[in-house]
Parts: sequence; C-alpha cells; structure tokens
Amino acid sequence: MLEVKTIEKPDERRDFPSGHVEALHLTGLDFAVATMEPGWRWSEAVAPIAGTKSCQVHHSALVVHGRLHIRMDEGGGEAEVGAGDVFVCAPGHDAWVVGDEPCVVYDFAGGMAAEYAKR
Repeated sequence: MLEVKTIEKPDERRDFPSGHVEALHLTGLDFAVATMEPGWRWSEAVAPIAGTKSCQVHHSALVVHGRLHIRMDEGGGEAEVGAGDVFVCAPGHDAWVVGDEPCVVYDFAGGMAAEYAKR
C-alpha cells in the first residue's frame, strides 16, 4: 500500500484562539501541522475547548518555525524548542509561543489531529 497526501490540501482544519491545526488522515497516521501565533498559550486558548487543565495529548513533533516553551505538569520538567528541534512530549503539559514570530509544529504522532477531530 502507498498513500500520499499534501499539507497544501489538509483533510480538515481546526481553529482555536490565536492558532489552528491542519490535519491529514492516512492509514495508521494522523499528521498535524499546528500554527500558533505570538501570545498563544495552550492553557488559555485550547483548555476551554478541551475541557482539561493541561494538554492530554502525546506529541512526537518537529518545530519548523518559531519557538515554543513546554512545561510538564507537577514538576515534570520544561524546555524551550525551536526550528529544527524534534521533541517527544507526554500528556500533561502546557505550552506557549516564545517571541514575536508564529510557531509552526509538525506532529507526526498524530495526537493533535486525532484530538481536534473530536471537537
């Protein structure tokens, strides 16, 4: 089996305050491109939609533009990631854009696409 799609034509788009997610659904993979504007913070923009205190999605991702600060719940650590950084982040975190440029993240785990598809 071979399946090919382009991020130029996402299967769906989910908007939230100061950002959006565009998702591609392939067999065995939901791939998401998340774009967050300066000032975006998960706990302010997405928590009211998700109904949880922190993000409960697992991410395996690549930052392609901008910077993102991630803080794990309950002292689980924190890091700032930027363009070219690949990260794995367990459920239970907050994140926010650092600086005055949008942050674009490719999520290969598909967690974001699957989560927003439920909304």
